[in-house]
Amino acid sequence: RALSPRPAVAVRCQEGQLAVTVRRDLFGTGRPVRAAELSLGTASCPPLSPNPAQAFVTFVAALHECGSSLQVTPDSLIYRTTLFYKPTRSGNPLILRATPAEVPIECHYPRRSNVSSGAVQPTWAPFRSTVAAEEQLRFSLRLMDDEWSRERLSNGFQLGDSLRFQADVTSEGHVPLRLFVDQCVATATPDRRSSPRYAFIDLGGCLVDSRAEDTSSAFVSPRPRPESLRFLVDAFKFAGDAGNLLYISCHLRVSPAAQAPNPWNKACSFSKASGLWAPLEGTAAICSCCDTGSCAFP
Repeated sequence: RALSPRPAVAVRCQEGQLAVTVRRDLFGTGRPVRAAELSLGTASCPPLSPNPAQAFVTFVAALHECGSSLQVTPDSLIYRTTLFYKPTRSGNPLILRATPAEVPIECHYPRRSNVSSGAVQPTWAPFRSTVAAEEQLRFSLRLMDDEWSRERLSNGFQLGDSLRFQADVTSEGHVPLRLFVDQCVATATPDRRSSPRYAFIDLGGCLVDSRAEDTSSAFVSPRPRPESLRFLVDAFKFAGDAGNLLYISCHLRVSPAAQAPNPWNKACSFSKASGLWAPLEGTAAICSCCDTGSCAFP
């Protein structure tokens, strides 16, 4: 039998979703499969409303939908899912005329580059080269090893472990800067507004998790340098959530290094020994709003 010029299963990995196109003649036997016999992922997502006249069935799903899994490597984000073919029984329940099949699907995305599915004219320069160098700020947030010497290769933790975060900003031709972390939010999905949701840094630099019982969460003193900030957070998971994956989103800000820390540019941890909020730099007064929740911003 001559090979078909188009693959039986084609995958397009887009910026926030994947599209899977399945040839109805999946096995090249001339016997088309039914759209209802195909599903995507462990959640059994159905295809788009099929047109019986078309020779293909199409699935479109967000990267985190349909029971997909995510693997994080030093260089890539790898989303994995499976296309399932589960044939229905024929009129005679004693016989089978087709064999179930599973097709593994992967989408790989680089962690250290720009990813976009938008059309780009060939004459355009890459995004990173179009920003004026003298005003460009590069923010980063990394999980570090126990010695704070390098980025942690694994993102897996056990309850009882400490997560070591290091936030940095680098600039070219800019005035000296001091970095702060306004907020960090943990969620069970990539949507930082989803529920459950836990803001373990909030109110413009209050590490609220440090006030919880039996935690060692805190900003680490002293800073390695003004444009770098380290903090510890004890590992946790959401109660009643069967998943084992957390998404963490943080908002970073900078101020001129010559400007003294103030109520809206601060890094405050709760000291269980003194029962008071303590700033990484500046006077204790800048942390007073961590108790009242009335931190004002200019």
